[in-house]
Amino acid sequence: MEKVMNILKPKPNPQQLLRDWQRRLRQECRNIDRQIREIQKEEKNVQKAIREAAKRNDMGSAKSLAKEIVRSRRTVNRLYENKAQLNSISMHLGESVAIARTVGHLSKSAEVMKLVNNLMKAPEMAVTMQEFNKEMTKAGVIEEIVNDAVDSALDSDDIEDEIDEEVDKVLTAIAGETAAQLPEAVRKERLKQPAQATEDAEDEGVDDEEELEEIRARLAKVRS
Repeated sequence: MEKVMNILKPKPNPQQLLRDWQRRLRQECRNIDRQIREIQKEEKNVQKAIREAAKRNDMGSAKSLAKEIVRSRRTVNRLYENKAQLNSISMHLGESVAIARTVGHLSKSAEVMKLVNNLMKAPEMAVTMQEFNKEMTKAGVIEEIVNDAVDSALDSDDIEDEIDEEVDKVLTAIAGETAAQLPEAVRKERLKQPAQATEDAEDEGVDDEEELEEIRARLAKVRS
């Protein structure tokens, strides 16, 4: 009976499909904006932790936190790229419907297919775009895309050197500023007694490591 009902159920017209897809694309863009705000909010807490680590001369923790900032900023950049591609899909769909008014049906769009394929490789968008892939293929807008490869370039060994360079820049901008604010006598004393500074850092190691893990966990949550 259900199959019969599905057969008798009228198919949505191109305008209805477009409105539904564009509504969902706008929602995805809003989700991206919210995720970006959460990441940037958490980054402020990490910057504060880096300054505190710099004040106690714990540069190991500062560098570890700086790497988390670099990864978070890369995630934000990727999210902005995803949003731009979602907006492009919406624009091309609008053009497809304009053509459909003339020919009476939705035509295939190479640009939409390319954009959907790109977003299917993005970790944050893979599941959502697989659904769009199925629906748009059924509607005749694109050909079926079979692509299980998810872009994992962020964690690739090939760019570790590049990440390290960015980490150094973050440390210079945040920890360097903090060091410059320390009294001259304190800076000189630290230069004279690096061993003592290391011992002090080790004494606080357990609490600091727990704090680092909490920060990493929060960043991982907002990046996912």
